[in-house]
Amino acid sequence: MLDLSVIILTYNEEIHIRRCIENVNQFARKVYVVDCYSTDSTVEIAKELGAEVVQHEWPGNQAEQFNWALDNIDIQTEWILRLDADEYLQPKLIMELQQALPYVGDSVSAFSLSRARAFQGRILHHGIVNNIRIIRIFRRGMARYEKRLMDEHLSVLSGEIISLKHQFVDDNIMSIGQFTEKHNGYASREAALLLDAEYNLTDHRAATQTHGADVQKKRVQKARYTRMPLFWRAFGYFLYRYIFKLGFLDGKEGFMWDFLQGWWYRTLVDIKIYEIKKACGNDKEKIKTYLQKHYQITL
Repeated sequence: MLDLSVIILTYNEEIHIRRCIENVNQFARKVYVVDCYSTDSTVEIAKELGAEVVQHEWPGNQAEQFNWALDNIDIQTEWILRLDADEYLQPKLIMELQQALPYVGDSVSAFSLSRARAFQGRILHHGIVNNIRIIRIFRRGMARYEKRLMDEHLSVLSGEIISLKHQFVDDNIMSIGQFTEKHNGYASREAALLLDAEYNLTDHRAATQTHGADVQKKRVQKARYTRMPLFWRAFGYFLYRYIFKLGFLDGKEGFMWDFLQGWWYRTLVDIKIYEIKKACGNDKEKIKTYLQKHYQITL
């Protein structure tokens, strides 16, 4: 087994948690499931598979929950892997990790991994889903999550970051009804983030950590997207993904993914922004109060 612990954040993940833990049990010395008092069989399945389950109330975002885990779990391994319950490592990545991790130099603090996206049982290869690199493995004490409502990423405090070639897969198997319900919640937080970017609702201090080149590039692109007209930008983004980035080559699953996540979801975000601006105008304090009252979002 590798000198590595896995931390998985969960709430009602019984449809995913078995696949995830069985996957990491192939190579990880220890698996921790940080659960938010699930009401389904998530905890029972995790314990059955040998994971240590720690209960902690949801603080409002994944970044704070994961940082709480780093501060309160007595992790003994040198390395930590952060994985979502609906994710798993492909066999080639497991083999690559087993060959690389035991021999890496002291100057290396983290590894960036390439994420593949699966939707409705099919791994997508086109659109904008292919080869997105994010930091997921790091030395104990060398990384923390930045504080963000969503789209949070690990910040490496210092040291070198190595890229591994092979992929892990984000493969959520929830129903379309569950998918749309979950993304309705995401849309509220995304709207708050875009309003924050437009009106500087929070204190934006310069970051000294690094999240990886792909994350920085994505945020520059999102800042550009923020300045585009409401509603038109969502439609244009769908066309960019589905036509210009060849999302149509992924068949029905590619269309569903690009439509739901690239057009429907982002139109819903714009509708919420429009609603908030209509109610609050450009008044920053009114916007913050509205977000708290109607969406329970505190900036």
